[in-house]
Formats: sequence, C-alpha cells, structure tokens
Amino acid sequence: MFDPYSRTASSNYMGLKRAGRGPQRLILGPWTHGDRSETRFGDVEFGADAAIDSWCGDWRQYRLRHFESVIRGTPNPEPPVRVFVMGGGSGRRNSDGHLEHGGRWISLSDWPAPATNFVPYNLHGDGRLDPAAPDATAPPLSYDFDPAHPVPTIGGNLTSLEPVARGGAWDQVEGQEFYGCSPPYLPLASRADVLVFQTSPLAAPVQIVGPVEAELWVATDGPDTDFTAKLIDVYPASADYPRGYAMILTDGIMRLRYAEDFSSPRLRQPGEVVKITVTLFPTANFFSAGHRIRLDISSSNFPKFDVNPNTGEPEGRARRRRIAVNTVFVDAARPSRVILPVLAA
Repeated sequence: MFDPYSRTASSNYMGLKRAGRGPQRLILGPWTHGDRSETRFGDVEFGADAAIDSWCGDWRQYRLRHFESVIRGTPNPEPPVRVFVMGGGSGRRNSDGHLEHGGRWISLSDWPAPATNFVPYNLHGDGRLDPAAPDATAPPLSYDFDPAHPVPTIGGNLTSLEPVARGGAWDQVEGQEFYGCSPPYLPLASRADVLVFQTSPLAAPVQIVGPVEAELWVATDGPDTDFTAKLIDVYPASADYPRGYAMILTDGIMRLRYAEDFSSPRLRQPGEVVKITVTLFPTANFFSAGHRIRLDISSSNFPKFDVNPNTGEPEGRARRRRIAVNTVFVDAARPSRVILPVLAA
C-alpha cells in the first residue's frame, strides 16, 4: 500500500473493467515500489506473509500462468483481487527495532469489495472523529500555514526521493533521518498548523479496505493554498512505545485552485468557502481494539509535495510567499469528513 502507483493500479483495474476489456486482476500488497519480496517498509514489519512469494510461488511462473490464461484461455484460479490487509500483529518492537504490525491476504470478487460500507467519519470541533453529526453551531478551525516552515514528510506512498524522503510506514514524529526536522523532534500532532481528529479507543476492531476520500469545507485568506489529509493508525502506549505509535497509512493533497476542475484552475477570493475532495491513496488496514483512527489536516507535506507559496502566482515561477490563514469548517451545514471503506472482517 506504500507504492505511489497503488492508486493508478486500482484506477486502471476499475477503468478497464468498465470498458469491457476482458477479465482484470488486481494485486495490492503493503510494499514500497518494486519491493514485493520484502516484509518491512519504513519502520514497520508486516510479517512473512507480506511478501508476494508467500502465496504466488515463483513470480515469473505466476505471470506466465496469467498470460497463458489471457492469451490461450488456460484455466487460472487466481481471484480477481488480492489485497494485503495490514494490522493484527503483536504491536511489539521486534529484535531489529521495528513495530510488528502484521497483516494477512484476502481475496475479493471486485474492487472495491461489493460488501464495502462507505462510512463517513465527521470532523468535530473538539478533535473527535466519529460518525455522529457535528454540532450546528460548531465554530470553524483556523491555523497559520507558513510555506517557509512546511510539515515534513515522514513516510507514506512515495518512491525515488531517497535520501531526502523515505516511503513506508513510520511513526509521525520528527527525527533526524527526515528532511526538514529539527530538535527536539516532536510529534507532528504538536504542530500548530496540523489539525488532529481521532476516534476514542476502539471498543471493537475496524477493518477498512478500499479507496479513501476526505470531503472538506475550507477557506483561505488569500488567492490559493493547499490542504492535506493523512490517515493514521494510532497505537496505545505500551512498554515498547511509551507514548504510543502513530503509523501513517495513506495521505493526499488538494491545491485549492484545482478544487472544481483540474483543467480550469481558478484562484479564490479571500474567505471564499469551498468544498473540496482530497483523494488519498487506497489502503487496507485492520484497526485493532484499543487503537484510534486518526485524520490529520494541514497544508503541506514536504518534500513529497511542493510547497504552495499561497500567492496565486503561476506554479513553478513564484517569487514571493506569504503566510496563509487556512480554515476548516466542522458544523452541521458544512460537515467536513473522511469516508472510510469499512469491510467486515
């Protein structure tokens, strides 16, 4: 799930199937790009089953069976979709110093799975994340986004940025190994320009498998800015991780000028309220009981994404930058939320 092409692969599967281009197959593992035989990505160990070799056997022979089935019509028992659902591990720090998150493979008849229940989790003014409707009079939440001090990238769906940025699953805490971080290396949640929304500790497990979108009502005091969304599995405090572990699952970004139409960018009037959709990369994760589901909203994730100078100048040619006051609305009339693809375990 940490390959930056997971969104492309799943979109191609759905598009080709809709176009009637023959039987399609989709495999989504937890891997970073090209690492299908590995089991650790970032700081997290997903177990021996994470490697594709755990079930497909020889990779070349597996692909040969697939092509013989497509071209010659030979039998192929492969299900339409195989997905690795992350989670369910011990949560301990292993002998190599990495979090044991674990996971398992499931087979699906389609993507998204027909039994998926797309559940809206609303953002509340007190930092809660839950399906309950927000208050009618909840005030909006604002923060200063300074492009000179962007939120640093700590893992996620990315590749080819090493050593400046590393993909995979990481605790969302600054560290000397991440570009743009500085002592005392605090959690990203402590930043004034990061809005944190999380559930109460889960009384029962929650499994999500599929695409993830955040629908946000937002505004800015200038002509343009960005909004980011990041989905996180929050471990409770333990002997191995005394302050818990905030493991990134997936993230996304929307530049405000493209909110309605990527082909027709439009700058904004200061304070103009806009409904945007931030599309995160698809994911599959088993949130164990006692964990929290968390969504972080901010306006930068650098160097994974370029930093918006907030001036509205042509992209790549900005000479100035300004601090933007960005706002997220969380009232009943403008309910910001994340849509999670819940699938019964």
